[in-house]
Amino acid sequence: MRVLIPSPLLSYTRVREVAASGTTMAELLADLDRQFPGIRHRMIDEQDQVRPHMRIFVNGEQSFDLDQALASSDVVQIIQALSGG
Repeated sequence: MRVLIPSPLLSYTRVREVAASGTTMAELLADLDRQFPGIRHRMIDEQDQVRPHMRIFVNGEQSFDLDQALASSDVVQIIQALSGG
């Protein structure tokens, strides 16, 4: 499936769009981490929760569920929220 990568994670992938596989979000993130070591840790914390500054969308719908089922035709977009004061 297509995975769209935000600018802050390009140091891992070098490109804005990559292909990854998995039948769940957890499997997809594991495949991304296999291809691009360390990328999962930037998105998921030690309690297996999406980090507060990260947003993951599947076909335009925000998802926080690592058990969410995925299809090979899905498009996953990772977004890093902006913060500041």
